[in-house]
Amino acid sequence: MADKKIDEPTGVETVGHEWDGIEELNNPLPRWWVITTYLTILFAIGYIVVYPAVPLLNKGTEGLWGWTSRGQLAQEMAEGAAKRKAATDAIAATPLEDLVKNEQLMPLAVAGGSAAFKQNCVQCHGSGAAGSIGYPNLKDEDWLWGGSINDIHTTLLHGIRAADDPATRTSLMPSFGKDGILTPAQVTDTASYVLSLSGKHPNDAAAQRGAANFAANCVACHGTDGKGLRAFGAPNLTDAVWLYGGKMEQVTASIHKAHAGVMPAWSKKLDAVTIKMLAAYVYSLGGGEETVSAPATPASGTGNAQP
Repeated sequence: MADKKIDEPTGVETVGHEWDGIEELNNPLPRWWVITTYLTILFAIGYIVVYPAVPLLNKGTEGLWGWTSRGQLAQEMAEGAAKRKAATDAIAATPLEDLVKNEQLMPLAVAGGSAAFKQNCVQCHGSGAAGSIGYPNLKDEDWLWGGSINDIHTTLLHGIRAADDPATRTSLMPSFGKDGILTPAQVTDTASYVLSLSGKHPNDAAAQRGAANFAANCVACHGTDGKGLRAFGAPNLTDAVWLYGGKMEQVTASIHKAHAGVMPAWSKKLDAVTIKMLAAYVYSLGGGEETVSAPATPASGTGNAQP
């Protein structure tokens, strides 16, 4: 074309743009760049055909290979389960009492239980299993329903006050103040006596008045010595461990309106081997008790002292 302008130093046609006397040269694209661009276009077309890529109204295209990330995950999970099958089969076949003594299987069960604990239990008991107000510390030696591996296993199976499991523990402390069983003054006196059992309050006149209230209303579950009866899930009131707090106002509040914490029945959510491994893990945390005999009742659990 007659109006084409050629840059004299380079001999290259310009594109006709000028900025302060600087003109743009119409150099051709590098061949490698053009080839790469075409290859990426071809790759994108092939990817859309082979893999799920195009979103539609209700779902995306499935692709010729039928691959999905969920399918890949399921395959990897199945491969992992196959590798663990020998160990999980052995754990499933080993009674709990023997599992604790098995130097080969117990570490495997604890490792599996630790993973399950992180997925299902840390929300309440904490990542270190130390619990918090209202959630038991699983590392100490205070147990509401018993701390043998059988007891822990039964707690995991049936939970505490789990509405969907007929075998769950359902013991419940009365709300002595809220329900009018005791007057506010009697509630305060009883709290004084309860705290005196663990040396956190002097055995003064208030505590002595509270002793009579305790004897009339509390010994049936907590025992005459205040150390609790596991048949009722009643906590030990003579130690320094308190599930809902051991200050005067906290103990008074607990007596006035009783707590009724709920633990899920994990048999509804986890498979039998996972629950068994969870029991092994909790038992291994340091507070587990020696198994004397199998539990006599169908439900058993763990926890800390609470009034």
